Amino acid sequence: MEQLKGRLISKGKGEGEALVTTQPISFYGGVDPNTGVVIEKGHELQGQSVKGKILVFPTGKGSTVGSYTLYRMKKNGTAPAAIVNRECETVVAVGVIISEIPCVDKIDIAKIKTGSHVQVESGVVTLL
Repeated sequence: MEQLKGRLISKGKGEGEALVTTQPISFYGGVDPNTGVVIEKGHELQGQSVKGKILVFPTGKGSTVGSYTLYRMKKNGTAPAAIVNRECETVVAVGVIISEIPCVDKIDIAKIKTGSHVQVESGVVTLL
């Protein structure tokens, strides 16, 4: 069991299977809020669902509408269980806070592999 301590962005506890990408994610236009599936053409995670996963990515990108897309995903039940970033920028930060999705950044995301069982709580990422 390894613990990675980071900076708390949004409180709460999320646990589940990690889904990891080395590419930034845009929630507006990059993820379908009705299904939770990544739809951005050419993205590493294209065709995969973020629903209920611990979504691990370096940073967000794109329009501020992405914050509201995350909120819509939470309301639709298609949001990730938690988000882990190397650097959480404003769009993702606002989105996770208004949606009450646990989020932590300042994490060495290279230590987390897709399929790993991960828990996110109080700014700590635990690899189980």
